[in-house]
Amino acid sequence: MNRLFLLLFLSLFYETAFSQTSIKGKLIDRSENSPLEYASVAIFQTKDSALVSGAVTDQEGVFYLEGLKTGSYYLLAQFMGYETTTVSDITISKNQSLDLGTISLNPDQQLLAEVEVSGRKFTTMNQVDRQVYNSDNFLTSQGGTATDVLRNLPSVSINAQGEIAVRGTTGFVVMINGKPSQSSPEALLSQLPANAIENIELVTSPSAKYDPEGKAGIINIITKKGAADGTFVQVNAKFGMPSIEPYDNKNKPQRYGADFTINHKKGKWDLSLGGNYQRNDINGRREGNVYTISGDTTTYFPSDGERSTDAKTFSGRFTLAYAPNEANDFSLGFYAGKKTADRTADILYYDNHAEVNGQRIYTMQYYNENLRIRRGDFVLGSLDYKHTFQNKSQLSGSFLYEYTMLGGPTTNRNLGYPDTSIIYQDEYNTNDNPLNGTRLQLDYKAAPKAFGTLEFGYQFRYLNHTGDFVYERKNNETGEFELVPEFSSAVDLNRVLHSGYGQLTGEKGKWSYAAGARLEIMDRIFDLKDIGGTVDTTYLYDFVKLYPSASLQYSFNDELQVKTSYSKRVERTTTFKMNPFPEREHSETLEQGDPTLLPEFVDLVELGVVKNFGDNSFTATSYFRNIQNLVNRVNTVYNDTILNRIYSNVGTGKSLGIEVGLELNPTDWWQIFAGTNVYHYSINGEFDDKPIHSESWIYSINANTSFNFGKNWEAQLAVNYLSPTNTAQGEDSRFLSPNLNIKKTFLDGRLSTTLQWLNIDMGLLPTNEQRISTWVDGEFYTTTNYVYEVDVIQLNISYSFNKLKNNSRFIKSEFGEKEF
Repeated sequence: MNRLFLLLFLSLFYETAFSQTSIKGKLIDRSENSPLEYASVAIFQTKDSALVSGAVTDQEGVFYLEGLKTGSYYLLAQFMGYETTTVSDITISKNQSLDLGTISLNPDQQLLAEVEVSGRKFTTMNQVDRQVYNSDNFLTSQGGTATDVLRNLPSVSINAQGEIAVRGTTGFVVMINGKPSQSSPEALLSQLPANAIENIELVTSPSAKYDPEGKAGIINIITKKGAADGTFVQVNAKFGMPSIEPYDNKNKPQRYGADFTINHKKGKWDLSLGGNYQRNDINGRREGNVYTISGDTTTYFPSDGERSTDAKTFSGRFTLAYAPNEANDFSLGFYAGKKTADRTADILYYDNHAEVNGQRIYTMQYYNENLRIRRGDFVLGSLDYKHTFQNKSQLSGSFLYEYTMLGGPTTNRNLGYPDTSIIYQDEYNTNDNPLNGTRLQLDYKAAPKAFGTLEFGYQFRYLNHTGDFVYERKNNETGEFELVPEFSSAVDLNRVLHSGYGQLTGEKGKWSYAAGARLEIMDRIFDLKDIGGTVDTTYLYDFVKLYPSASLQYSFNDELQVKTSYSKRVERTTTFKMNPFPEREHSETLEQGDPTLLPEFVDLVELGVVKNFGDNSFTATSYFRNIQNLVNRVNTVYNDTILNRIYSNVGTGKSLGIEVGLELNPTDWWQIFAGTNVYHYSINGEFDDKPIHSESWIYSINANTSFNFGKNWEAQLAVNYLSPTNTAQGEDSRFLSPNLNIKKTFLDGRLSTTLQWLNIDMGLLPTNEQRISTWVDGEFYTTTNYVYEVDVIQLNISYSFNKLKNNSRFIKSEFGEKEF
């Protein structure tokens, strides 16, 4: 803490020692009295109209111009869809801080007429350190979740298991309205309704101001907002049609849901309420084969059966904000939710046999009933405060507490076939994982100076995660379940983090720059016991690490910019990946972690260009990512028919690639948005005293084309494709998902209906299926093809009771959902 006070003292010293001339203002929409975020301002000398400086407004529509010399100026304020506004006769003196107050922009009536025809905003907006995507342009996501929005972004790919990757890696951090979370992206994003999202910001090379966690960077979800006083109410509903293909599953999938958002803003108070319920089942099958080699004996394990998931989510959210004046802002948040995911894998092992020198020595078959229930109950509370000083410096603090109960049982029954009344083996494993997490953060942003803006901050995080993992097997003679000690354990994880950062950002002519570093101190204590009481071990791990970052951008003009950046980041391990006691996932697999697992440390370098031409835009970013202590799930042979999946540090992973995005508007009724990511990925290291070397070229394509037919009719065809991907011990096959959406709006835009045809197949395409294969020469080979439901038809209905924009601000899980 002493270091923090020293940093604050130094920043206050800069305040007095380097006072300078600056201009502040705020841009709003005159018709709605709401702030204009991402609007641009430029200031010119009156005598020769020379451009001096420029800026972009923040979420509140506020802009700052610093480092100006004394003289006479005029200012231009502009934003797409609005008439340019000029503020003349600006005279500034030495060391003066001038506040221009509120500047109103009028909507461009000609553009409004065009918008009424096209009904569309630009999809992409390029900022100095991020790409901003407008979610309303992705019809596939409507009525769905944030995950459905993300699958459209050029950097993002989603496989058949629902795992989200940014530029090929699953390690990234999700933020909600700028508030960081350490939650699992899949779990968190699957609970956030897409209807509540305004924009998604992708920050692949974050600055030192942000937590260093997340090897692929940050995805910041911006909820819909507006500043006009009044009440916003929106309700949404989703209805899924019956399945076209049954996949021979026991139960028919159910798909329906509803969510609502209420935002009331009156003077100094801002209240947000929200709730949602969603049932989103997925039917499907899995077809697999495993063979293992032991000496001269080869054991084969072919299988086929159901692979389906019943997923239910419901939650409630509450946020109260109070701004007594322009200098102070208070916010209180609360969130509670419950999620269950029941995965059924009822598999027939129809030709289990062993061979010696090609001669079959036995043959058998059996039926495996496998049900894995995963639950997560969340309760979170947060308190935030921000104070703005007269010299425009800011001090903000945030406190978050979370309690989470994670867990769920897995039942695994090996039965006879076709006589399933025969019970060979009946097993049951469950776990209860209460989690307590606390985060305290303090940030200080100094008033802008001639050389830029200084920011300092401190963060404390504490995580306590305990768990009882109980594995029982039924005694066929007594009928009682008995404890299996070698598979049962109790864990207790405590992780303490202290971190502080310093950062400088600024502009000079056509250059924009940022540089900083974050120092982090981490202590990790992992206590491990077996239920039987013979194992009692404590694993300690700590480090002091510096995470530097820097970025630089040069603007040739308003239509062409080039930028480069560097950042160092970390991906921390979850409790599940550290527990070495095996868990029975399927009849042929056990899964376990490593208590000595090290965090992944990442170095990332980027070089990009942004080119706008008329109503079109082009972006290209080349990147190199180096990951040390790479964590992969690898396999060993447990016995002749069972593989053991282990999370392990397998070596180094390197990615060298380029990401390209293109937005075209050939006519006012036709739009094309496409992105691709192409990279070379290599893994080098070792596991189980055997070398690992795997490399391949990988690419993904996310593209959509939209047509506006007039009379409030719109259609969009979207395609998501992921090429085969190499892993430490094998390869994941390609994954394809085409979708068609038709939208119709009524009642002056307040009511909209969207008909979705998801995972288009028609019996012609290899849609929504993916084969996962792993092998080690001379030891084992396993391949599993996951075949999920295609030709899914859904109807989404959304109704807003008025035309005010949503200004809801909700908190999200910081700790617990990472373990879900």
